[in-house]
Amino acid sequence: MKLSISYRTSEHSLTNDPVLLHFRGTIIQWRAPQLDVFLKYAKVELTPPTPGDIPAIRQSIVKEAWLNTLVTAEVIFWFYIGECIGKRHLVGYNV
Repeated sequence: MKLSISYRTSEHSLTNDPVLLHFRGTIIQWRAPQLDVFLKYAKVELTPPTPGDIPAIRQSIVKEAWLNTLVTAEVIFWFYIGECIGKRHLVGYNV
């Protein structure tokens, strides 16, 4: 019980400390231009797509999926070739 009372007292004194309030205000003023740039880009980049954007998105998704499939097949192929070279057999290891 005493711990919670001292916690409340210390929390109250931190929020009313004039040095900390000034420091907090200084940080807010210092970071304000960066926050404005972030909000400007966030407003453009984080908006959901409009119904007119959906066909373009669908076409690009299909093209990217096909390209990703080809890249994955190539990686698997070269991995298998490397395994065959490493074990010097097409199937299995010498045990």
